[in-house]
Amino acid sequence: MDFTLLLFFLLAATAVATALGLLLSRNAVYAALFLVLNFATVAVFYLLLGAPFVAMTQVTVYAGAIMVLFLFVIMLLGAEKLPKGEALPWQRPLAIGAAVILFAEAVYLLVQRVRLTAALPDPGTWENSMESLRQMAGMLFTDYLLPFEVTSLLLLVAMIGAIVLTKGERAVRS
Repeated sequence: MDFTLLLFFLLAATAVATALGLLLSRNAVYAALFLVLNFATVAVFYLLLGAPFVAMTQVTVYAGAIMVLFLFVIMLLGAEKLPKGEALPWQRPLAIGAAVILFAEAVYLLVQRVRLTAALPDPGTWENSMESLRQMAGMLFTDYLLPFEVTSLLLLVAMIGAIVLTKGERAVRS
């Protein structure tokens, strides 16, 4: 068995285990840490595909900045432990239906993937030069400037919302 294939299976098992840990954790801080580990695993997947820039962006942006924001909001709200809530009657059937649709999509995409006849190029032959990084940065700040700015505004609104929620809770507590 090839080392790359063995590493892929090990990383795939880690990604699935950390995703399950994220979903099943009752402690929000532990869930956020599982998410950081999942982001790091995905970054190693990008390295295996020969995309070091995307891997470093994954670690810097997601595991760095966004997880710091998540942990800040969790600590600010004091929501480390999730309360035991009651499920609404329509939640379970909706979740099961969404899971069935997602599973059907995954099976369909796997079947389509097997039918593809074109082979992907070897990741070692892809260009990772400074010129391709300049082109990517140019596209980010010209063609994709609006989605970039909308994302930053969404993060700002989430941070302001967390502050407003905690101020409202503190006023009620006093």
